[in-house]
Amino acid sequence: MADQAFAKVLARYEERAAQEAELWRSTPPGEMFARRDEMLLHVGAEAAEFLRALAVARGARHLVELGTSYGYSTLFLAEAARRTGGKLTTFELDENKQAYARAQLAEADLADHVDWKLGDAVALLDELAGEIDFVLIDLWKDLYVPCLDKLHPKLATQAIIAADNMLYPEMSRPDAEAYRQAVRDKGDFQSMLLPIGSGIELSCLWRSPTA
Repeated sequence: MADQAFAKVLARYEERAAQEAELWRSTPPGEMFARRDEMLLHVGAEAAEFLRALAVARGARHLVELGTSYGYSTLFLAEAARRTGGKLTTFELDENKQAYARAQLAEADLADHVDWKLGDAVALLDELAGEIDFVLIDLWKDLYVPCLDKLHPKLATQAIIAADNMLYPEMSRPDAEAYRQAVRDKGDFQSMLLPIGSGIELSCLWRSPTA
């Protein structure tokens, strides 16, 4: 039943994504940019499947998502949390987007695996408990580095951080480069850029047992 509920909700998301893709093709760019908050702007099926598989393989029990939006990637990460017996904490600034996502996750029978946070993610991270196993960063791009700084001391050894939009849209590349440099400056990540979806910087934390 859980798999059927997941598939039903995913199909709805994919139908919406297809409709929005057609709208992007047929509407002047300036008009679409003004309406961007109405759009899923999701990581895409390939990236979402990859992140779910990665979180499950890691055995992640404490998952964090920065940028719920309308809940597309939330669906996949919550399903990963169900498989590992864990919990996903997801942060969103927009109340309407969170309400939409909550309704979808409830219909997918995944609500029990999600802790919803509404507000400024950078500020709310101060309240989050440590030993985080898996993180997806996908919010306003100028917040990636401040979020990384807040997350870093809360990460479990071998924690994984996936940061979206490292390659596209092109206007986000300065922020993406700043984030990638910040990861390298931490000195305790193994990190690489993956050409999946809009580009994912995948970073694994390693701290020696004596650190």
